[in-house]
Amino acid sequence: MINVEEDNMNKYRGLKRLTDFFFSIVLLVPAIPICLISALFIILETNGNPLYIQERVGLNGNKFKIYKLRSMYNDAEKDGHKWAEKKDSRITKVGAIIRKIRIDELPQLINIIKGEMAIIGPRPERPEFIEEFLKEIPDFNDRLAVKPGITGWAQVNGGYELSPKEKLKYDQYYIEHENFKLDVLILFKTIKVVFTGEGSR
Repeated sequence: MINVEEDNMNKYRGLKRLTDFFFSIVLLVPAIPICLISALFIILETNGNPLYIQERVGLNGNKFKIYKLRSMYNDAEKDGHKWAEKKDSRITKVGAIIRKIRIDELPQLINIIKGEMAIIGPRPERPEFIEEFLKEIPDFNDRLAVKPGITGWAQVNGGYELSPKEKLKYDQYYIEHENFKLDVLILFKTIKVVFTGEGSR
């Protein structure tokens, strides 16, 4: 028998999915021209596809392809995968701008519409990084208990500045206290991050 708390959580997540889907459709209208203009500047600065498609790990360990506007040079990983650093030399001039105000994340609205992501949740990591993190952080996969998001509690409390272990603590807090009130707080903090560029790399 499903208890009251579990039933309420199922209702919350069902409503959250409907809300995510609706707002993603609405946000696509202004996002498309912004992405097209950004893509043009990306192409003008560096040759190659302005859209970056990469494998990430989502809910319950399911892998999916994430969509982003490319913010690094085409040969950014010629020497293998590497964690993004502050003032990373692999980031282009256009890339630095779109990362600072999070425009590079807009194509992920497609991931939300497809049901692979949510607007709010832990950031999805690459399989290669998760494999490395698990060696030192055994409970790192706790983050996979909910859908990954474009923004989240860790993103508005340090973002790229946080270590994997610090991110996990924030993500665990979100999963434990997941509710609409916390989601609204994260959305307001996200708006502040977008306008101030806090936590960007």
